[in-house]
Amino acid sequence: MTVCKVCFRHCDIAEGRTGACGARSCVDGVVTASNYGRITALALDPIEKKPLSRFCPGKKILSVGSYGCNLFCPFCQNYDISRSDGSEFDDEITPEGLAELALKYRDRGNIGVAFTYNEPLIGYEFIRDTAKLVRDMGMKNVLVTNGTAELEILEEIIPYIDAMNVDLKSFSEKTYSEVLKGDLKTTKAFIGRAVKSCHVELTTLIVPGMNDSEEEMRELSCWISGLKDSSGNVFGSKVPLHISRFFPRYKMNDVRATEVSLIYRLAEIASEKLEYVYTGNC
Repeated sequence: MTVCKVCFRHCDIAEGRTGACGARSCVDGVVTASNYGRITALALDPIEKKPLSRFCPGKKILSVGSYGCNLFCPFCQNYDISRSDGSEFDDEITPEGLAELALKYRDRGNIGVAFTYNEPLIGYEFIRDTAKLVRDMGMKNVLVTNGTAELEILEEIIPYIDAMNVDLKSFSEKTYSEVLKGDLKTTKAFIGRAVKSCHVELTTLIVPGMNDSEEEMRELSCWISGLKDSSGNVFGSKVPLHISRFFPRYKMNDVRATEVSLIYRLAEIASEKLEYVYTGNC
């Protein structure tokens, strides 16, 4: 058994087997990303779709995704790839190929590469190798992540990342552990480190009955407002928060969509502490 150190789970992976994320395997006694360079989605998107509202507005970015995820959200919007073992996906690309493709689309408004769609950090090696090349070409790198990775993994890629959107899915440790099978402390530590090195925006999907209380939004926005920059100055009130509406999906098809009025109310509450609050899917 070999221990994977990418996230808090520290899966013990037997030779030839795969960890809980479905994308890290043990080969010759070494844990590697079995989804390295294997892509499931590729699109030139508006930067606002990541969502990033205060980073290069009006620009586009080449978005790429693979398969696998280290969380188990029952409302996952991309469950067809996040819960896949990759067997149905044959497309592959090298870091050099992806960087060259990003450069090719520069004349169409592309500013770089966004690693997104599934959880990109379970294949952080591909991000690291590609992002270096993209940066050398004078282009930007964006990460869309659940933030459930150990800080030593973040340190490997953060020198090449220009912006992130991190899903802060709840501010309840119980919800994280019991519903998402995650760890809130890991995500909070990840965000706290990320804001010191790059532009960060956060997203919270409001799921009825899970994280939709005014009290939780007050706690969440208060914590964000206290985030500190690399000099130790409190600047969290300037970190953008996207509050998004839930629609029935995956294992939560029987749950009603979030009321639009509730999204606006929670945005009002968040705005008591934060300068930049955006509503989504309304």
